[in-house]
Amino acid sequence: MSVAAITLALMSGAVIRYYHRGMARWKPDSRGRLEQAALALYEERGFENTTVAEIAARAGLTERTFFRYFADKREVLFGGAGALQDLLVRAVAEAPADVAPLRAVGDALGAAGGLLQERPEFSRQRQAVIASNVELHERELIKLATLAAALADALRDRGVKDPAASLTAEAGIAVFRVAFERWVGEPLDRDLPQLISDSLEELRAVTGSP
Repeated sequence: MSVAAITLALMSGAVIRYYHRGMARWKPDSRGRLEQAALALYEERGFENTTVAEIAARAGLTERTFFRYFADKREVLFGGAGALQDLLVRAVAEAPADVAPLRAVGDALGAAGGLLQERPEFSRQRQAVIASNVELHERELIKLATLAAALADALRDRGVKDPAASLTAEAGIAVFRVAFERWVGEPLDRDLPQLISDSLEELRAVTGSP
């Protein structure tokens, strides 16, 4: 199963609007309509065979409106990477000082999981699109590596030394990947944050970490 789409719905500004101590739910505004139209067309015709003009027309909007939100048709899938990274880094930074590094990362990823499960069908659609395209799959891997690097930096800011900071961040992304793949492959009523927590416990069990 592809690791694609782990960044998912959180990667879109129409899907996540994160505020300090609060999160707003997704609403299908113009950006959301463009996302829905794009994903439907990517599934019907393939990513390579879909044009921006077709996406805009399906959404009932203009190409000019499309480019107001997205630089190109790939950004429908990857446009909000900064929002996700900010959420994870902030969550790690705000964790209590006595929380172990892996716990801080796990809690941050659990918060992200809570947002992801608000749009399960969107997540599965995006998974399918990215998994079917080599270029998109490679870009997703780069995004995941970037998230791991950002988590490692956040841990260093908390005083965690290397290589522990890098190893913990990479392990956290691995936990998230395993939990997400289980979630998209099982009934939609499964709780993603709980799956992340369960996967983290499995990791602790085999490594003996606190």
